[in-house]
Amino acid sequence: THVTPPHSTIRPGFPVPVSTNSPEVRRAARFGVYTYNNSSNDLFLFKESQIKTAMVQIVRGLKYMLHVEIKRTVCEKRDHPSLDSCHFQREKNLQQMLRCYFEVWITPWTHKVHIPVSHCH
Repeated sequence: THVTPPHSTIRPGFPVPVSTNSPEVRRAARFGVYTYNNSSNDLFLFKESQIKTAMVQIVRGLKYMLHVEIKRTVCEKRDHPSLDSCHFQREKNLQQMLRCYFEVWITPWTHKVHIPVSHCH
């Protein structure tokens, strides 16, 4: 049986814009945030507040190129809660927002995620 790929209008090799609201894009952004949280020295976890732009490219899987705003949450790293239950900081002196660019490469058939690029400032 032939299965039509989910992105059948996308030609391999060419990045194309995709909806910033799609579940796949939101999942890719969360992987980028995990990478940021694992590499930062911040006491608090950050989570995505807004996905500004998203592109996807088919290259031995799906490579997402994302511009994401992330904000500091009230959850401390040592507690390791689910980011879904973490609210953004309300205390003015603890609030922080960063702009990030993530490249998230997902190969669904191997269940692997690779983040070759993760820049936040």
